[in-house]
Amino acid sequence: MAECLEIGRGAEAVVIREGLLVRKRRLAKSYRVAALDLVIRQERTMMESRIMAEARRAGVPTPIIRDVDAFDLQMEFIDGIRLKSVVSAPLSDMVGELVGRLHRAGIVHGDLTTSNIMLRDGRLFFIDFGLAYHDPGLEAQGVDVHVYFQTLYSTHDQAAELVEAFKDGYRRSYENADEVLARVEEIKSRGRYL
Repeated sequence: MAECLEIGRGAEAVVIREGLLVRKRRLAKSYRVAALDLVIRQERTMMESRIMAEARRAGVPTPIIRDVDAFDLQMEFIDGIRLKSVVSAPLSDMVGELVGRLHRAGIVHGDLTTSNIMLRDGRLFFIDFGLAYHDPGLEAQGVDVHVYFQTLYSTHDQAAELVEAFKDGYRRSYENADEVLARVEEIKSRGRYL
């Protein structure tokens, strides 16, 4: 039996490493009506697993899902380092290309930060699709990109260079990139941050 080690905890779930696998367990919320809580946790678990599989089909590396039940996702452990520790212009360009693939497939990550992207063996893996959803609209995609840009500006040196590199990769892989990037500027001017 593999040793269990908690490696992450968020508002919705706890993430436990079990050898070469990771288990993401959605936690019960005592402030919700129990029956409603059950439905919400089940739906979010199923949605996350479906979207991760769709992202992989769209050419975006994600952990491979090994098992799903009502509240748990069991998936491959990505033994790498978080992008926030090593971000560079070439890596941000790769992020842009992968986000373009996500958006082309109508998937919005919902929490697109350098903490939710892992680097392993020269490849980037997107993790934590707990807030992901389907939306091909400019506003949703613009907010997704805006969140990434805000993360860069708030936590990384040379953010402007990283943003420009992202734009290059994004434009290469997504035909609506310029429209989305224009919407990012609108969102920024409105002071909207989601």
